Amino acid sequence: MNLHSKMTEQPLLEVRDFQVELITDAGIVRAVDCVSFTIHRGETVTIIGESGSGKSTTAMGILRLLPEDLAVLSGTVRIDGVDVIADPKAIDKVRGRTLALIPQDPMTALSPVHSIGNQLSEAIRIAGAASKDPGAVRARAIRLLEQVHIPTPDAQLKKYPHQLSGGMLQRVLIAIALASEPQLLVADEPTSALDVTVQAGILDLLLELQEQRGIGILMITHDLGVARLISDRIHVMKDGAFVESGEVQQIVENPSTEYTRKLLAAVPVLGAWDETPAATTLTTTGVRHE
Repeated sequence: MNLHSKMTEQPLLEVRDFQVELITDAGIVRAVDCVSFTIHRGETVTIIGESGSGKSTTAMGILRLLPEDLAVLSGTVRIDGVDVIADPKAIDKVRGRTLALIPQDPMTALSPVHSIGNQLSEAIRIAGAASKDPGAVRARAIRLLEQVHIPTPDAQLKKYPHQLSGGMLQRVLIAIALASEPQLLVADEPTSALDVTVQAGILDLLLELQEQRGIGILMITHDLGVARLISDRIHVMKDGAFVESGEVQQIVENPSTEYTRKLLAAVPVLGAWDETPAATTLTTTGVRHE
């Protein structure tokens, strides 16, 4: 998408001066402090920060998933042109339809006592993306699992979450999110519980879906390595506020704050390859020491 198109079309998500104040026993805490950003079709925007920085609270506030008696929201959050802060009931028209959430931990997001097929079918029926005919719902569930590259999808529908790997379960959550054919995905730490090779597969899948469907993605992560691979723009968050924002290349190659530099320094890198074999000796007990 070129710059002119981005400037003229309506954003999928427009956040302006968004604040979240939490009511606690110790008083009112401003967990999110006047953050602003936009996401257009086909874009990935990432909020990155350490644990407790406010990034997930921002996402849950935008989705209006914070307890209403404990969280006070203010500012503007327009989802496909609808302000869900000015009109709280409007979120019901867009959540699970225009936008969908990919939760962080599939083992807690999925019911352990219902099959994968049961949970995916329920999401399809709620979204109204297929007829109520059980055969049509099942066919739609199989197509969704195929889209997220789960092998033998018809067999997987019969399984329960404990029978699948973490990577497979994360793909199931993505399939559930896609059931409503959303325009915007909110991905809250979708790879944090996965090993590096599985992480790469999930990120590739999200990019592939974005290319096919033109969806926008709001990525929440603490991992700047993940953000670097998938983002168009990055907002670095600390203590509930953005301390730095910019295009991914600018943030990664020329960060302007010490906090961002520390996040970059925390990304693991491979050291030089040592081809010298470790010395191995055989002790009198027959145990090898290296």
